[in-house]
Amino acid sequence: MSIRVPFAEMKETAKKAFLNMGLTEEQAETCATVHTESSADGVESHGMNRIPRFARYVQRGWVNIKGTPQLVGARGAAENYDGQRGIGITNALFSAARATELAKAHGIGLVAIRNTTHWMRGGTYAWKMAEAGFIGICWINTESCMPLWGSDVKSVGNNPFCIAIPREDGEIVVDMAMSQYAYGKLGVYRLAGKQLPYPGGFDKNGNLTSDPAAIEETMRVLPAGYWKGSSLAIALDLAAAAISGGFCGIDMDEEKKGSCTGCCQIYIAIDPYLFGEKGKTQEMFNRRVAAADAAHPIDPSHPVRCPGENTVERRRKSHSEGVVVDEAIWAQIKALAAGNMETEDIASH
Repeated sequence: MSIRVPFAEMKETAKKAFLNMGLTEEQAETCATVHTESSADGVESHGMNRIPRFARYVQRGWVNIKGTPQLVGARGAAENYDGQRGIGITNALFSAARATELAKAHGIGLVAIRNTTHWMRGGTYAWKMAEAGFIGICWINTESCMPLWGSDVKSVGNNPFCIAIPREDGEIVVDMAMSQYAYGKLGVYRLAGKQLPYPGGFDKNGNLTSDPAAIEETMRVLPAGYWKGSSLAIALDLAAAAISGGFCGIDMDEEKKGSCTGCCQIYIAIDPYLFGEKGKTQEMFNRRVAAADAAHPIDPSHPVRCPGENTVERRRKSHSEGVVVDEAIWAQIKALAAGNMETEDIASH
């Protein structure tokens, strides 16, 4: 069952939970803000739902809360860092900000970071680069958690990919896993007792299903675009590992330290006005988005919207009416905030 909690209360409770895990005041404030904002934007799967798992990873030593990015090498507009298995959110925010600074100097900036941990909602960092005025691109490689097309076993990561366009009248942001539904989203639907809107994977009998629990049981999520999603997933894995000099998916498989521990991430910021004038570019953004939004809808009650536009509406509603959170998840976070570190990751199967 879902409830709504005031944004400020949710953030403060999450901050107390992070402080109890041993994070500093600054780290706790940053992580609480990002997790709360993710849930407020409608991405519960990588917002509040991920805090209990993060607590377990800290307890197991899979996340080094004292780790910070260390420069490995630099070459022109590109830099490479070792994340020291630090907090995924703070490492990712650093990387996105640094890519933006490089883009200010060179027109384009690339930051690779290896040996880091789960960044939670990838779209957070694409949004940050777009809000700074740059086209933002970022992706991550993960342990194998999705079958390559033609296989019935986990053989590639879902390796989320994000791209954001700095439209001043509202950023256009794509944040997607390489599976039809990320595992976190399956958990959201299962906890809510709902079926998926579209088939998202295979059950134990090999049949396509919209039952999130059945898919979690087999871990046979459906690649987005069938063979296209799994093909892009392997390419993103190889590219991230090559550019950063870090782990590929099978290295994480062999380590067996949960989701994304030791992963690689790439952040690219691009000046959208490298070869064009700002006013004309922004006018083009607006014309294109307006034309897309005016496309005839299949269902008149659900008008067509470009990616990111509905997010802004959900954000406003969350700030005025409270942030949606699963009641059981909220109870776990309140327990962490009270100092009870014994939690189960009910958001995952």
